[in-house]
Amino acid sequence: MSSPKERRSVVTGIGVIAPNGVSTETFWKATVEGISVLDHVTRDGCEHLPLKVAGEVRGFDPGDLIEERYLVQTDRFTHFAMAAANLALDDARMGRADYNDSPFAVGVVTAAGSGGGEFGQRELQRLWGQGSRYVGPYQSIAWFYAASTGQISIRGGFKGPCGVVASDEAGGLDALAHAARTIRRGTDAVVVGAAEAPLAPYSVVCQLGYDDLSRLDDPARAYRPFTSGACGFVPAEGGAMLIVEEEAAAVDRGATVRAVLAGHAATFTGASLWEESREGLAHAIRGALQDARCAPEEIDVVFADALGVPAADRAEALALADALGRHAAQVPVTAPKTGTGRAYCGAPVLDAAAAVLAMEHGVVPPTPNVVDVCHDLDVVTGRARPGELRTALVLSRGLMGSNAAMVLRQGSGSPS
Repeated sequence: MSSPKERRSVVTGIGVIAPNGVSTETFWKATVEGISVLDHVTRDGCEHLPLKVAGEVRGFDPGDLIEERYLVQTDRFTHFAMAAANLALDDARMGRADYNDSPFAVGVVTAAGSGGGEFGQRELQRLWGQGSRYVGPYQSIAWFYAASTGQISIRGGFKGPCGVVASDEAGGLDALAHAARTIRRGTDAVVVGAAEAPLAPYSVVCQLGYDDLSRLDDPARAYRPFTSGACGFVPAEGGAMLIVEEEAAAVDRGATVRAVLAGHAATFTGASLWEESREGLAHAIRGALQDARCAPEEIDVVFADALGVPAADRAEALALADALGRHAAQVPVTAPKTGTGRAYCGAPVLDAAAAVLAMEHGVVPPTPNVVDVCHDLDVVTGRARPGELRTALVLSRGLMGSNAAMVLRQGSGSPS
């Protein structure tokens, strides 16, 4: 076994279930073309609520990818995660033959910010409307934050270290870092990521307490970070799962090394304290660069957090300047999530997936719906920008005060 310092974590598979695509290929095509799929909320029971615009996953039939016995036990957020995990395993060409003799060498880590609100709401309505005998037995597990980790582990037969990061949005990057630490400690592979389903009526009502939630009724104007028209963020459902492996083990089985999880750091600065988040996010960026042994000028693209709240956007722009120096005004910055919405813990994992694909294809995807940038940042708008991308910085902040940064390096097996 190689020493912990030698055990690099690499991405070998990507699976995406997102508002702009229910496969990695369709997600990337829409992302690189800058297509916005934000639209009016159509979920039953949400018609009278003040949230008018969101990123809904449409055209997704969980039965196409998941067996019925799992579907009846699980919420929509777990359906997304299980389907994305299935796609990621296929993408990595990792089948049971690769780990049947060593099931304890594969773990599962997910992040979750809200759990199974749709399943929980349905069962609570049965409780109060019909009585306790009408509540299904799976109510006790389907809503739980760890449900996706457990079901992916059971379904795949993965018996290695498993966990869940119960956090706000930055938890998506923290889950990837947790997977990397698990690999450094000896695990060969981790199925890792996050998916959310926050658009059931109960879940939406819970979010209405967020002052930073956009209430605009115009999908083209509801989520426009880094602009003078910024008025909050738009929520979304969906997410992504990645297959992260120890590099030598991946190479041994003939997998394509698509990217390297090179560095990560996280901080906490308090709920909605956006001015304070400047220092916290800058500290996280510096920590991730140090962890990756990466100089600021090596960053070729930044996938921004892009909350869409003026104070938060200003803090992020200043944090980049603090951490990257002069390079902050020169490096391309993008936020594809302005075309899909923010899927809470799933959002930074989608950004990480987009970063891997951007490095593979040599192109920075644009930031939909954003045209009049009012910060000293080189935000890519309008159309994708070609470029030689070898190192990407992904940023994420949560409404409750978490800040995270991750450095990704281009993989040796990525196409030039």
